[in-house]
Amino acid sequence: MWSLVRLQWGEGARVLSKLRDSGVSLIAFWGYPVAKGVRLEFIPEDGEAFIATAKQTKLRVRKGTAFYIHGDDRPGAVADILKKLADSRINLGAMHAVCGGSGTYGAVIFLPPAAARKAATVLGAA
Repeated sequence: MWSLVRLQWGEGARVLSKLRDSGVSLIAFWGYPVAKGVRLEFIPEDGEAFIATAKQTKLRVRKGTAFYIHGDDRPGAVADILKKLADSRINLGAMHAVCGGSGTYGAVIFLPPAAARKAATVLGAA
């Protein structure tokens, strides 16, 4: 996960256009206001391509830790993931989950860096 804080209106459109023009594909993107302007958060398919574009366009980004999880949607799908993490005493920084359509869901779990390796093992990503 990468984040960027900017002060200008229309920053999301400007940054997303640069990423598009460079062929950078995103798994997820958020933009929301913060005290110092706007925060943009990205989960790119290819982190190296994202960073290369960020450097070329002089975007200053910082790295964070997040997992993208997706699967067949059903009642309790996200609750089961959170229970696995809770049972392993792993606290989240934040989580976003949405219905992906056609019977699927997607979720992004933001974690403190110290919890990432343990969470990967618990969730079967490692």
